[in-house]
Amino acid sequence: MAALTYLTKAGGFWLLGHVDPSDRLEAGLSVLPGAIIVAIVGPELVAGGPTAWLGGATVVLLTRKTGSLLAALVGGMGVVVLSRAVI
Repeated sequence: MAALTYLTKAGGFWLLGHVDPSDRLEAGLSVLPGAIIVAIVGPELVAGGPTAWLGGATVVLLTRKTGSLLAALVGGMGVVVLSRAVI
């Protein structure tokens, strides 16, 4: 599976190296990682209840405050863990 994943990614980079993408395609590719995260995290937030909502809000606030998504995700997970331990 690792080899197949690598070949898929390498093949995509190779293909884009030989094709001149339009501005519309480049714009779509630039927002794709965020859309994937929302598609994965969104249903979990809906089903997660108040502790997940608090963690999600924390991630949004910390991302705006620090500009670091990694730090915001760590902070949000900390809030979820602590709030689940308290509640």
